[in-house]
Amino acid sequence: MLIVNQSVQEVYIEITRKLPPNARLQLAALILNGLTNLDKNIIDDSDTWTEEDQLEIAAFSMQNFTQDIFEEEAIAS
Repeated sequence: MLIVNQSVQEVYIEITRKLPPNARLQLAALILNGLTNLDKNIIDDSDTWTEEDQLEIAAFSMQNFTQDIFEEEAIAS
């Protein structure tokens, strides 16, 4: 993986960085458009949050917030 990263860095330094801003934006758009057209099975989404995960973290955050408020009120009293 290090070799690939070095190659990408070299391309950026030697070619991309020397392009004018509008050409760099066009290149970025081409790259991003190409990524959006990839087969969804290629993209690893195993670390994305499900709706259940999001609800659990929201409940946990609310519980901690409520607990903190009560502790602050107890200290202030």
